[in-house]
Amino acid sequence: MNVTEYLHQKLHISPGITAFVLECEKEAGKYFTQYEEIAQAGQFKVIETFKRNMVSARHFYPSTGYGYGDEGRDKLSQVFADVFEAEKAIVSPLIMSGTHAISLAVTGVLRPGDGMLSLTGAPYDTLKSTVQSLSQHHIAYRETPLIDGAIDITQVLDVLRSDPSIKMVYIQRSTGYDIRKAFTTAEISNAIAAIKPSFPDKIYMVDNCYGEFVCEDEPVQAGADIIAGSLIKNPGGGLAPTGGYIAGGGSLIDLVADRFSAPGVGTEIGSYAYGYQPFFQGLFMAPHTVLQALKGVILASVVFDRLGYATTPAPGDVRGDITQTILFNNEEKLTAFVRGIQKASAIDGHVVPYAWDMPGYDDKVIMAAGTFVQGASLELTADAPIREPYCAYLQGALTYEHAKIGMLYALQEMHVQL
Repeated sequence: MNVTEYLHQKLHISPGITAFVLECEKEAGKYFTQYEEIAQAGQFKVIETFKRNMVSARHFYPSTGYGYGDEGRDKLSQVFADVFEAEKAIVSPLIMSGTHAISLAVTGVLRPGDGMLSLTGAPYDTLKSTVQSLSQHHIAYRETPLIDGAIDITQVLDVLRSDPSIKMVYIQRSTGYDIRKAFTTAEISNAIAAIKPSFPDKIYMVDNCYGEFVCEDEPVQAGADIIAGSLIKNPGGGLAPTGGYIAGGGSLIDLVADRFSAPGVGTEIGSYAYGYQPFFQGLFMAPHTVLQALKGVILASVVFDRLGYATTPAPGDVRGDITQTILFNNEEKLTAFVRGIQKASAIDGHVVPYAWDMPGYDDKVIMAAGTFVQGASLELTADAPIREPYCAYLQGALTYEHAKIGMLYALQEMHVQL
């Protein structure tokens, strides 16, 4: 029995949908090559970084209590720092999410009387509480809107000239729930290069969530002073069970370390009783796994573009992260799509998603999240706020094959006639 027969006879996917997705796959294939080359370079870089830092089996061992002399913790942070070409990093399973990592970086560096300027408009939903809370610490927050999805350099420079209290210049790489392309490191580099000569004393921070290993370079190479992200997204490779990271200049990471633990303690303590192997191995796997996710969202872009839906990025666009936006303009179609992705999941594939009031979000959110690690959006997931224009945000897939079957189930659930 060949694959087409299996899909039809065993999974009850209609022959029309199967043929359509296979045809889309041929078109999508021509966009894969550039990301395959990036993944190879990323894999080579990670391996050489492990070797240079002499990672050994002893660095996988667990620790308890205060964690004094925890070699695994310290080595993991050094490896991450080197991969991202930063002076130092904090990498810890005790960082609960990307939002937590970003919050630590912002509040660790800024002091009362300082200001923060977001160049990419309003932050995504789960970060709004963080920026709103800054005023309680007498830290001012400002933002400049994007113009047609691009950073408005002229307005940014005007704001910086008019407000010398601004200490941090902040760039959100991913889209959040906006309808735009994620920023590539080349675009981040261009933005920082246009601003930094006039304001070299500012701290340039990038929220790197969803973007690691997508481009040839990382934001530190593009001029960022500090970056932050989640280990249950790209850099955890699908194996890290929790955690986050912050990387950048040594003096900045030292400030963040005092916020992360306690002043004067920094990264000298912090144990983890389950061991560090999943974090090392996840980073080792990350370039390859990110490639699988990219292939999956490119396929999704081709599929829904050919069906007449607006997709961001479009199939041939250069990508800055692993997220694909699909505009349905219809709540029923959106819901059916998300339920189809859930139906394709190995975990909780029998569960039917409904919209609910998720913590940290302004609107009800429907989410397909049949993941091995709860909330791990490097795995095949889709989520959407229940508000117009009813956009689904698809991301992840530990294997391309999983993304492919996700498309088949989604079209079947949407009752697409082909």
